Amino acid sequence: MASSGFRRLDETALVDYIQATHALFSKLANQLDGLQIKEVGDGNLNFVYIVTSSGGSFVIKQALPYIRCIGESWPMTKDRAYFEATALREQRRWCADHVPEVYHFDREMAVIGMKYLEPPHIILRKGLIAGIEYPLLAEHMSDFMARTLFFTSLLYHDTTEHKRAVAEFCGNVELCRLTEQVVFSDPYKVSQYNRWTSPYLDQDAEAVREDNILKLEVAELKSMFCERSQALLHGDLHTGSVMVTHDSTQVIDPEFGFYGPMGFDTGAFLGNLILAYFAQDGHADQVNDRKSYQEWILKTIEQTWNLFHNKFTALWNEHRNGSGEAYLAEIYNNSAVQLLIQKKYMQCLFHDTLGFGAAKMIRRIIGVAHVEDFESILDESRRANCERRALLFAKMLLKERRNFQAITEVISAIQQEQS
Repeated sequence: MASSGFRRLDETALVDYIQATHALFSKLANQLDGLQIKEVGDGNLNFVYIVTSSGGSFVIKQALPYIRCIGESWPMTKDRAYFEATALREQRRWCADHVPEVYHFDREMAVIGMKYLEPPHIILRKGLIAGIEYPLLAEHMSDFMARTLFFTSLLYHDTTEHKRAVAEFCGNVELCRLTEQVVFSDPYKVSQYNRWTSPYLDQDAEAVREDNILKLEVAELKSMFCERSQALLHGDLHTGSVMVTHDSTQVIDPEFGFYGPMGFDTGAFLGNLILAYFAQDGHADQVNDRKSYQEWILKTIEQTWNLFHNKFTALWNEHRNGSGEAYLAEIYNNSAVQLLIQKKYMQCLFHDTLGFGAAKMIRRIIGVAHVEDFESILDESRRANCERRALLFAKMLLKERRNFQAITEVISAIQQEQS
C-alpha cells in the first residue's frame, strides 16, 4: 500500500487501511466477516490493536510522534517502528521459535502488522503478578538471549558485516537517548518525570541522589551503553515484553533495538524477575503467602543464567572456526587460551548483567515508568516496603557486582535482603 502522509489510525480508519493492504487483508482471507478490532496498548509509547475475523487474525502496532503516556509535550520519532520491525525480523532469523512473524511494515505510517499471539498467551509480568509458574520460561528465554546475542556479535560476524549492522541501528538514536535519560540519568537527580511511593520512599530517593559511589558506577554503565556495540539488543527486555503460555514464550516490542552491550538485555530480564520476587509479599494473602512462588522465581533466575551461559558458550565452540573476527582462530589456537578467553568474556558479561539489571531495577522504583508488579499493590505502605527492599538490593548489586562470581551467590544475596 502506498500511504500518503502519516495519520493516526483509529478503529474506523484501520478497516480502510486493512482493505487497502494486501499483506494484511489476505491474512483475513480477503473478507471482513465477523471483523473485530480491539485497542489493547497498555505500554508507554504506542497504540496496539488486535484484529480478528472469521478468516484470520493479526496485531497492528502504530508508533506515534510522541510518547503516549506523557503526551505531545514529549515528542518522539515514529521512525522507532522501522527499527522495531527490522529488529523483529533479524531476531526471528536467529530464533524463530520465540519471535512472532512480521507480516507488514509501513514506514511512513509507522505501522507494523504481525502475528497475533492468541490466548492463553498473556504478558509475562501479569502472569508473575498472578503467581503462575512457567516451567519452560528459563529454557526459552536463555535460548532467545543466547542465539540473538551470539549471532549478531563479532563472535559470529566479520567486522565489515558487523559495522554495517551497527551503522543501520545507529539511526535509533532517539530511543537510545530516552534510555540514557530514564535509566542512567533521571533517577540520580531531581527530575520532573521522577516519581515514587511518597512519602514512604522520599528519603530512599534522596539517598540515591546523594550516593557518590552509586553515581560513579552508573556513569560507567552509561558509558558502556553508549559506546560498546557488542550485539543487536532487544533494548527493553523486561517481563512486559514477553508473552507466555505454559509451553510457549514469545519476545515482542524491540523498538529500542540497537547494537550495545549484551549485559543490558540479560540484565533487564533478570532484573525484572528480581523485581517480581520482591513484589510477591505485596500480593500474598492468608490463602497464599507466595513463599513457594518466590522460590520458583529464584530457581528461574538461576536456571536462566546458567542455561544462557551454557548455550552461548556452546554456540561459540560450534562456530569457533567460522567467520567471526573477535578472536581469530589463527591466534587463539589452543584449548588453554580458548578457555581463558571464554572465562574472561563470560565473567565480564555476568558482571555487566548484574550492573545493568540493578540500574533497571532502580529506575523502575524512583524513575518515570514503574512496573505493575509493585503498582498493583494498593496498600501504599505495603508497596513501599516491597519497593524499598528491592531498591536496597539493587543499590548493593550495582556497587558490588564484581564481587559476585556465580549466580548462586546473587540468589543468596536476594534471600538475605528479603529476610
